[in-house]
Amino acid sequence: MYPVDLPAVDDSDLTSASEQYLSSLESRARANEVFQASQTSEVAITANNVRRLQLFEDDQPDCSLLALHPPDDPTQVLALYLHDKWWCVADVLRTSSPSRTGLMLAQSIVERVIVFLLSQVVDRLPEEEVLFSQHPRTESCKLLWRDSQAVGFYTVKHKGSLCDSWSSQAYLLPVLDTVLVRASWRRRGCGLHMLEDFCNSFSTEEFMGVSSPLSPGTVAVCRKFLQQNEDYQERLYEVEAPGGWSQRRNIWLNIKLGFNEESGPTSGETQRNEKQSNNCRPEPTSFNICDVNTLPATGSSEEQIKPCDPSQGGSSPSSKTSGTGCSPAAHADELDRGPPTRPAKLNTKQALMLQPSLSTEPCREKPDSEETQERIKRVRRT
Repeated sequence: MYPVDLPAVDDSDLTSASEQYLSSLESRARANEVFQASQTSEVAITANNVRRLQLFEDDQPDCSLLALHPPDDPTQVLALYLHDKWWCVADVLRTSSPSRTGLMLAQSIVERVIVFLLSQVVDRLPEEEVLFSQHPRTESCKLLWRDSQAVGFYTVKHKGSLCDSWSSQAYLLPVLDTVLVRASWRRRGCGLHMLEDFCNSFSTEEFMGVSSPLSPGTVAVCRKFLQQNEDYQERLYEVEAPGGWSQRRNIWLNIKLGFNEESGPTSGETQRNEKQSNNCRPEPTSFNICDVNTLPATGSSEEQIKPCDPSQGGSSPSSKTSGTGCSPAAHADELDRGPPTRPAKLNTKQALMLQPSLSTEPCREKPDSEETQERIKRVRRT
């Protein structure tokens, strides 16, 4: 049996067991103890190569466990101390229960440890920065089990849940926040399976979101899912917290218009695009995304798809969002409101027809009087 299959323990028991073991190491009560890292190598267990790992973000009360690392590389994790013994990372991710398969809600503390390992330890190269921040203790999460091992997970921000711990902003729609698949299990339909499960779990909601920015892989998964499920094309949005209308961009429309390319822009290109968006001046050969994806609260359909006019004091959606966290432009009381007045639904072909068609030929001024024409003729004769 593996740690996830053993009787459940609570976080206080996990923390106290870790502290007792570390105290015994520091007092040298456990001398000459080693861990069999592989068939050919052993690692001595000393207070110098054992450290505490904090499981949750800003965790109160404290919840931590012990990790064993090589003496020369404290960034690597060889084993974890669970149920009064050391387990290699691969065994912590495994299960002996045949019923543990597919997507399952992470509930026990060991399942939360597995989420931590997948997001912070597994597939991480030496000296590589951690791609994900630690997840809050209360965040909803599902683990994906395949072939008796955990191969991925996804987390959800529920509608009405707080965006952070320092403001009263709350999410206005359910949001798929984090999706991770182990490198060895990618391109096997795992990401598509998790997106389908998320959308089916909130099928009664009018709108659903995926946290911004979308990676090229997420864009590819969304494209395939929306091609197979056309009824979600007008319901799935790329979202910045807390998800007001100025912080939503329709994913399917962006894909069809080429705003979400699989290659993805560089960070510099992203910053330049944001600056251009803040100016809110549509180029003659580009379609202004704020015309369709941003749905103002009032106004007729014709006014809602009109390009932004700087002289009227307008701004693009991106000028009101901070990129991370909650935007002060969205209010928590929007939870009790219905969606704003929406323009008539536009399919992709109609949206493309809204693209300005401006001639690139210079304008030629015509003579405005017969007298001017007579003067031109006289000059030509001379």
